[in-house]
Amino acid sequence: MEGIKILKRPRLRKPYLVVAWPGMGEVAFKAASFLVEQLKAREFAALSPEDFFYLAGSAVKNGLLNAPELPQGRFFYWKNKEGEQDLIVFLSNAQPDLARAESYSKRIIQVARGFGVDTVVSFASMPQAIDHTQGSGVWFASTATELSNNLQKLKLNALAEGQISGMNGLFLSIAKREGLKGFCLLGEIPLYTIQIENPKASAAVLRVLAEILKIRLDLSGLAAQAQIMEAEINKLLDYLKLGSQVAGPIGEEDVEKIKKTLNQLTKLPISVKDRIEQLFKEVKSDISKAGQLKAELDKWNAYKEYEDRFLDLFKKRDEKNN
Repeated sequence: MEGIKILKRPRLRKPYLVVAWPGMGEVAFKAASFLVEQLKAREFAALSPEDFFYLAGSAVKNGLLNAPELPQGRFFYWKNKEGEQDLIVFLSNAQPDLARAESYSKRIIQVARGFGVDTVVSFASMPQAIDHTQGSGVWFASTATELSNNLQKLKLNALAEGQISGMNGLFLSIAKREGLKGFCLLGEIPLYTIQIENPKASAAVLRVLAEILKIRLDLSGLAAQAQIMEAEINKLLDYLKLGSQVAGPIGEEDVEKIKKTLNQLTKLPISVKDRIEQLFKEVKSDISKAGQLKAELDKWNAYKEYEDRFLDLFKKRDEKNN
């Protein structure tokens, strides 16, 4: 297969394909990584990154500059000894340039089809007006009515309208067009923590997946991580003097204050930074995409960080016109 390095060809029974990339709250990437670790899934193939990724900077270690490694996309398999269906997991530590998403996705689908996959599962986050101490509910969106009916029996929340951004949502649409069926499980995260890793939401989507596939998963590790993250957020709220002032759900004004502070104290996921950098490049050659860039910055509450660069795009355009 072009652009695919096959290390092993396992014999699998009607495998599901689980796919995941980094995103808001790192819900998908953490869930799939934990799944691979828990099941002791074995790597059997890799997707060559050269056609889909580019170097955007240098890595510095011990004061020395080096070219960083390109993001890796790897395939893992797991044989279900207690059930009828095995599992393939595709895990990438970065999202590709979305302009190349279709050809990238087709290579993954090509591998999946070669092993008899007909159903794809992805994960994503669902930002909600909830408190970080609450449990994480799970929503779903699917490619077929029959799948939706089955998922509703699990008493999940159906996403009637909206958008699942990035590869965690886009891949399912491309897979559907290629003749596969699939669904996305979305774990709720608080609006004010989209830049913070959310193990609680990752555990929630894995709990549902385990029920669907009838597999056993020990999620205690994620639960422990969730407790640590909750304690850290509590410290931050105390620092902001919101902990003692706010009773009940946090209001919009408080959410904005927390988001502003988190923007200063936390880092954007690497995949998001890469997406923003790519949009800046596109806007330089096509100013009509500025609205798309602004929407991306607003989504991540990062406009202030990039404000000068954003405004410079228009200044340079005016200078050229004059």
